[in-house]
Amino acid sequence: MASFEKHIEKYGLFKKDAENKTVSHMSRIEAYFFASFHLIEAVMAKHDKHINKHTMLRSFLAKENDIFKEDTEIVWRDFQTIENQIRPGQEYGGKINGEELKRANELFEEIRSICNKALKQQNSI
Repeated sequence: MASFEKHIEKYGLFKKDAENKTVSHMSRIEAYFFASFHLIEAVMAKHDKHINKHTMLRSFLAKENDIFKEDTEIVWRDFQTIENQIRPGQEYGGKINGEELKRANELFEEIRSICNKALKQQNSI
């Protein structure tokens, strides 16, 4: 199990990669996926919880819905969209376009906002 600090470090590295305009759209989308996952894991680590695998995110959030509260479904839906719609469409599909990169960024930013809100609430306890 990685610590909060380790997940934040990985989040920062993947976020930096996602924002790097010198790499392909596909690589940047993949980086948004991993940045999102590690940021969600960082929030969980603050609560001594660990998802461990991105494939377990949905069931984990359903059990631990007190962490993101009313935003739990948004976190799951946004992550799921990046993971199962945007990534495969760009990596295996016929299109490579900036619209899907922009969409991945928007979903990532919504996840980031919710995670930051959860971290602020947790620190105020």
